[in-house]
Amino acid sequence: MDVVNQLVAQGQFTVVKQPLGFIKVLQWIFAIFAFSTCGSYSGMFKMSVECKNRSDSDLDIEVQFEYPFRLHQVYFDVPTCKGGKDERLFLIGDYSSSAEFFVTIAVFSFLYSMAALSVYCFILEKYRENNKGPRIDFVVTAVFAFMWLVSSCAWAKGLSDVKGATDPENVINQVAACEEQENRCREIYEPKVSGLNTSVAFGFINLILWIGNLWFVFKETGWMAAFAGTYVPSQEKQPAPDSFAQGGYGQQDPYAGSQGGYQPEYGQQGGYNEEGGYSQGYEQQPTSYSNQM
Repeated sequence: MDVVNQLVAQGQFTVVKQPLGFIKVLQWIFAIFAFSTCGSYSGMFKMSVECKNRSDSDLDIEVQFEYPFRLHQVYFDVPTCKGGKDERLFLIGDYSSSAEFFVTIAVFSFLYSMAALSVYCFILEKYRENNKGPRIDFVVTAVFAFMWLVSSCAWAKGLSDVKGATDPENVINQVAACEEQENRCREIYEPKVSGLNTSVAFGFINLILWIGNLWFVFKETGWMAAFAGTYVPSQEKQPAPDSFAQGGYGQQDPYAGSQGGYQPEYGQQGGYNEEGGYSQGYEQQPTSYSNQM
């Protein structure tokens, strides 16, 4: 009990409120409905054969059949209306392949939905790690969607054949005594196949659920982002400079520094004195060759 409480405490059950988890719950439920309505079916029909000689008549002939609908193994006895031993007849057809295939897909869908729900609730982080879990889930979901399509169509055709093989009017046509006009043959009770009709409906509902689930699982795979990343813009925008120091505004004047040219020194003193003239802060060089000599 402690282990169960610990698992429940660690579980992330909010995922069942999301489409990814909620649709898995629906798949789990409708898979149960599909295999239970088909796999647990048993039906019967009744007919009567009234002979000219009433002592040879049988007014209550009951024929029972059930899943997996191997009707060629179902037999019943009918009177010959000739005072002899009853005749044994068999129903026609073996529809077990389509019925068993349908039930098998429903059972495996039930098991996979339950396993996927457990993964979503308890190890969702590992499920999404490297997108491996969603991709495996997507492939399995696609396979089950296809299998539901095939099995539902096959069982719908098989059910149509079962209805025809168990129709009392068609069975009466097999009775030799009913070919004679003095004998009266009629059906008393028809088989109820509403449960089988429901199983076919549940099969196509499961098909819709599994196809719809493909989209929600696909969004978890990361393939959508990969497809979006394949579009590369034709022109890339050049990045802006980090500061004005890069690009020319912070560079030194090429004509300053060690290069030649007139460089006034604003720090030297100069001014007007009484003895005459304006004195500058630098010494003047001789301007004639006579002074140099």
